[in-house]
Amino acid sequence: MPWSWRYEGTDGRAVSGPAEQFGSQADAESWIGQTWRELASAGVTSVSLVEDDRVEYRMSLLPGAE
Repeated sequence: MPWSWRYEGTDGRAVSGPAEQFGSQADAESWIGQTWRELASAGVTSVSLVEDDRVEYRMSLLPGAE
């Protein structure tokens, strides 16, 4: 089952992003860990990890309040 990421902007709407597919959840999470800063710089504010059409979880790419 392929894993992929869906990307959202500040208004919660889908935005374009890399159309990467991964063989495992761990590979997808490793990739997002390496690229989230570039995605955030491009206007992506949150991502959803998807296996086929099922959303595993959603997370923000915005820095937390300190």
